[in-house]
Amino acid sequence: MKKLYAILFIVALVHTGVYGQAKKPTIMVVPANVWCTHNGYTQKYNNQGIITELPDYKKALDNDLNLVNVITKIGELMAEKDFPLKDMASSIRSIEQSSAEHEMTTSSTSGASLAESPLDRLMNRAKADILIEVVWNINTMGPKRSVTYTLRGLDAYTNKQVAATQGTGEPSMAAEVAVLLEEAVVDKMDAFVSQLQKHFDDLMANGREVALEVHVFDNGSGVNLESEFGGAELQEIIEDWVAQNTVAHRFSLTDATENMMLFEQVRIPLYRENGMARDTRSFANDLRKYLNQKANLTCKVMTKGLGKAELVIGEKEKRYENKEYDIYRLVCMLCHVCGSTGL
Repeated sequence: MKKLYAILFIVALVHTGVYGQAKKPTIMVVPANVWCTHNGYTQKYNNQGIITELPDYKKALDNDLNLVNVITKIGELMAEKDFPLKDMASSIRSIEQSSAEHEMTTSSTSGASLAESPLDRLMNRAKADILIEVVWNINTMGPKRSVTYTLRGLDAYTNKQVAATQGTGEPSMAAEVAVLLEEAVVDKMDAFVSQLQKHFDDLMANGREVALEVHVFDNGSGVNLESEFGGAELQEIIEDWVAQNTVAHRFSLTDATENMMLFEQVRIPLYRENGMARDTRSFANDLRKYLNQKANLTCKVMTKGLGKAELVIGEKEKRYENKEYDIYRLVCMLCHVCGSTGL
């Protein structure tokens, strides 16, 4: 009997240890689009001839102290719940440092540049699992003020809402917006983070939802998705690979022709066997390697936001092509090597 109790005690300890060390989603706090638009923090983006208006997070962070304080306060509240956070300001700085490399990435065949919006760049750089969108409004009642707020948790890969809370705090004499927000949301944070964790638990069990497009570049090779390799059509080879590399073979092939395939609701594991995180690009890149080995095909992978990748069969990318600042950049690289601070 004593041995039985000892075994049960050890099992209980192991069970507690496993669940006590459960993985948490990585989170980034951002101002909601409606808040950015209302306060004039937007920028126009030319996406291959189509003009769209997107939030200008850098401008907002540089000019609105209340936003900085609110993001910091929400970060503190989330940290108390042991949720890792990604800093938006740091991610934006990293993007600025590498923006020249993005601008100099072109197709060696068509010369087309990568179609990636500033928001796509931020998401790809931060690699957060969940975005927390925040929007608030200050209500004034005599000498007291209160805050009406909305917090939305969005899956960063699909933009689907996975958690939400909203409300209005009690009137207070507090002057700072961040303090008013804390007073309003503190009693609802447990329920909010519980929704976030529930969604992340689903991702752990059933995989992350992404989308994958496969296209064939018409380069005169005669290869399309109906071409046969080893007795199987290329379309079959790709579909079988996707089935074998998704969680519980969960995906939907929503469209397929001789030149394209569209996979949606593709559930990929959050982590690789070595424990490293897996994202849409790495998933598509594994397919690229497989097709190169299986059928000796040259492929190119491009990301369209965080949750969608495009695999183009028959084309590769090339850097430093037809850019006016090639010589300037090469000189700068040499200056960096020799330690010079200028030209």
